Amino acid sequence: MISLRAGGIGLNLTAADYVVHLDPWWNPAVEDQASDRAHRIGQERPVTIYRLIMEGSIEERILALHRDKRDLASELLEGGEVAARLTEDELIDLIRI
Repeated sequence: MISLRAGGIGLNLTAADYVVHLDPWWNPAVEDQASDRAHRIGQERPVTIYRLIMEGSIEERILALHRDKRDLASELLEGGEVAARLTEDELIDLIRI
């Protein structure tokens, strides 16, 4: 098992074809980077990513937060007109941890 924090040591997992996330990180980009380590140059097999989450847990709420952050960022990046329509609360949500 490899920690999400192993990225700083230059670890590439080109031999891995399964990635299992057991404990979601608050920042979805950190998880994406961990999954991407299995997709590096030299990977010849398809990679399957699993997220094991118990229903009704804090982890389920973290994944909902990930989804909300991704949706909000996607809307913001689609065009400049979206930024003008964001409310003060939505702007605060973008920077809130």
